[in-house]
Amino acid sequence: MGGRKQNIVDLLITKEFLMNIGGKYAVELVKICEKKKKAITDDEIEKKLPLKITEVRTILNRLHYRGIATYQKTRNNKTGWYSYTWQISTARIAALLLEKQLEEIQRAETKMEFETNYAFFTCKTKCNNFPFEIAAEYQFKCPGCGNSLEATDNQKTLKDMRKKIVFMKNEMDELTKHC
Repeated sequence: MGGRKQNIVDLLITKEFLMNIGGKYAVELVKICEKKKKAITDDEIEKKLPLKITEVRTILNRLHYRGIATYQKTRNNKTGWYSYTWQISTARIAALLLEKQLEEIQRAETKMEFETNYAFFTCKTKCNNFPFEIAAEYQFKCPGCGNSLEATDNQKTLKDMRKKIVFMKNEMDELTKHC
């Protein structure tokens, strides 16, 4: 990236994360709030999205539940109505993503360690992949199709896993810039 700090909302990992939390328009909503650079009302957001005010509030509340969106509540003394102004915490997005990414890296490293330390067996139709101990219990016959189980070369799998872990660590480095 050449040291340039990319906007966190433009990262693919962030877009997927926000969509999982708030739905299809969550990314766009966060971008609107970020562009404003100060608190924004849900009415202002509604005018910029093809959504009803209730749908905008639903997304904001989902983001609020995760600590991404915060609000200030003020009362109009003439009408008695409350208005809410919202802000987005990109640092909170980064923190949540870093936590999630760290868990995924640990899971991938554990799986890679398992793949490294065990011999695996599969049938020619590739129904399942079994570690040696399980293949031996099945007497090297696939319980799914009955074909014999043969040793597999998992070097490509290990190489792909290493690449994935490096990619996730690079994403973490990028996210760390936003904390």
